[in-house]
Amino acid sequence: KVLNTTKDLKTSACCAADRPPRYIMDALKKVPQEIQDKFYGCGSPIPAELTGLTVLDLGCGAGRDCYIAASLVGPTGKVIGVDMTDEQLDVAKKHAAEFCTKTLAYPSSVFDF
Repeated sequence: KVLNTTKDLKTSACCAADRPPRYIMDALKKVPQEIQDKFYGCGSPIPAELTGLTVLDLGCGAGRDCYIAASLVGPTGKVIGVDMTDEQLDVAKKHAAEFCTKTLAYPSSVFDF
């Protein structure tokens, strides 16, 4: 609960060495800044083809990888994010509906946090 943004991390031990693939970078551009600022993970090990599938992210934090996955599952897929930190989940939930319906132009949210 001491961390406020990614910049508060005291180590780079949990950082990906390579640049993410293009499809991840394209999806990341759509993710709200508050979600990106609260990313404390180790990269995004998300496959390219997820259309119509369900993605489960255990330890999702503020949901950055969930938001990326939402761009890839399409309006018929589902993204489930689970985390033990209520404050992180509050951030993830805060942008979920608008991200799906306005940013991605889906008929409804594909998220379940």
